[in-house]
Amino acid sequence: MSGIVPFTDNYRDISNPNGFQFEFHCERCGNGYRSAFQRDVVTTGQGLLRSVGSIFGGVLQEVGNAASELTMNRGTNSSAKDRALAKAVEEIRPLFIQCHGCAQWVCREMCWNERAGQCAQCSPLSDQELTRLQSEARTQQLRDKLASTDLTRGVDLTATPGRACDGCGARLAPGAKFCSECGTSVTQATACTSCGTELAPGVHFCAQCGTKVA
Repeated sequence: MSGIVPFTDNYRDISNPNGFQFEFHCERCGNGYRSAFQRDVVTTGQGLLRSVGSIFGGVLQEVGNAASELTMNRGTNSSAKDRALAKAVEEIRPLFIQCHGCAQWVCREMCWNERAGQCAQCSPLSDQELTRLQSEARTQQLRDKLASTDLTRGVDLTATPGRACDGCGARLAPGAKFCSECGTSVTQATACTSCGTELAPGVHFCAQCGTKVA
């Protein structure tokens, strides 16, 4: 094939030494299609040369080795690959369409708004957009209702959190003499009469201000 080969940036070359194949994906949703595998007849012939060469050796083996080098070096400028890409583009083209709003290639099945003549990103589908907006509104209304709901009813916000049990760490009820979880005796804490610092049992002076404990 001569002349230019049309291509886009939304495809991936997954060809292998035996032939050509390409994957095309939607630039909006990422879904895509894989073109049919096109066996490279030149590679197949080279494979036969290598097989014959390995049996008979000599000149035929040298020809087979040269064929292997050609296969490895054919690269992206191979005329065979150009033909295969052009064929794959024509095969997959009906499944995609380019949006004139954002220039992206999108799949017709999921991401094309036929009525608007644009992709679903530039011109969202009305039913999908309505569902999305309803979901956003529902979430916002839940936030508003929750913000105006009293979730602290019955909670004493001025109460000082209770002490932890020295034995098991459970939170002790105010004024408790024993832990309700493990039964450990609760030593009643005292506070410094001068600065209010909680005093450890048996101390004679406050560690913060030095006041003598009565």
